[in-house]
Amino acid sequence: MKIAVIGAGIIGVTTAYELSADGHEVTVFERRSAAAEETSFANAGIVAPGYVTPWAAPGMPAKVMRHLFSAHGPVKLAWPLSARDIAWMWRWWRACTPDTYLATRQQLQQLAFYSRERLHQLTHDLQLQYDRSDGFLVLLRDAQDNAMVQPGLQLLRELGVPFNEVPAHVARAVEPALNNDTALFGAVHVPGDEVGNCRQFALQLKDEAQRLGCRFEFNTEVARLEMAPTRVWTRTRDGSPPQAQAFDAVVLCAGVHSAELARPLGVSIPLTAVYGHSVSVAVREDMDAPVSGVMDERYKVAISRLGQRVRVAGGAEIGGRVDRHGKHAFSTLHKVLNDWFPGAARYSRTGGQMQTWKGARPMLPEGPPLVGASLVPGLWLNLGHGSSGWALSGGSARALADTLAGRSPAIDVAALSPQRLAR
Repeated sequence: MKIAVIGAGIIGVTTAYELSADGHEVTVFERRSAAAEETSFANAGIVAPGYVTPWAAPGMPAKVMRHLFSAHGPVKLAWPLSARDIAWMWRWWRACTPDTYLATRQQLQQLAFYSRERLHQLTHDLQLQYDRSDGFLVLLRDAQDNAMVQPGLQLLRELGVPFNEVPAHVARAVEPALNNDTALFGAVHVPGDEVGNCRQFALQLKDEAQRLGCRFEFNTEVARLEMAPTRVWTRTRDGSPPQAQAFDAVVLCAGVHSAELARPLGVSIPLTAVYGHSVSVAVREDMDAPVSGVMDERYKVAISRLGQRVRVAGGAEIGGRVDRHGKHAFSTLHKVLNDWFPGAARYSRTGGQMQTWKGARPMLPEGPPLVGASLVPGLWLNLGHGSSGWALSGGSARALADTLAGRSPAIDVAALSPQRLAR
């Protein structure tokens, strides 16, 4: 088949690779000048399937309300707050029921474990080399943090995920550079989890897709889609008139922009942008930097060791704009990094040693992404992965490729079908 993939983030690139590996003639359209330039550019890089859970959970609305009024709370509202954002929050609030949570949690984690398996398979088979490190440590500042994390640990037990609840001195042995002056009650160590550089992986997988014949058209914005017959209208930055190309199928992987492209076709996708932030800095001294991935449970901030850089990432901002950087988010990231690894970073904006980033994570109210055929013949969706795009990309792409080819995927993805939008 001749297939168009819209978007070259981690989801689009992985989808393009899997479709190309199946022998399809694939063209990827991307408005940026390179792959993984937006949401996939500088995320936390955590691959921890047991911690991939939906936002829509019982008790979450109350937690979010408390966070809104906390100086370093992980969730914030920003201006302007659009009608789309408000409608999304209403649907999210209605989805915070026990039955919905249990169902969506199971779907997400099944996909997350399959995706990690697929990530490892691709890395091994293609001999991909990207910054990564093994292990994940969740830091608990006091007994209250320890109590808050217990329901999540019960979930890890149910999933059969090996982990250890460790006292402070053991946590400091796992991560020797942890600051002794910051109070530490204990930690949860998950040795099978990992962190990795999402963008590096995406760029290398893009090269592998090209070797299979996949064509990438960068600096090319999709103006509109037509179905029956299927045509993709694009425009480039040189100001030339929109041009149309014919395809047998289109796969939307364009993040929040996907909703705008699908709407004229009669497909309403309740996506909104939940912005995340990160700061990446060069390591000053190895002995002062983390060994792998660390999560501060209280502030929901991750610190990742990626080669000779440390990335600190977190925050969930609803509303606002991607080009408007809120000071509160970055102040929290700097606070957490300095609390735990005060000597790790070499700060220098002018020397190119520090990079700040804000990305729009495409979120659906209930949580699980949309993976599969839409209600419009020829239009396929692989989107809505939220803050877990890196952790869910491999399984989503392989499952979509299998479904498109008429094969049964390795996992049950019926609940991820875009057909649920009709309900």
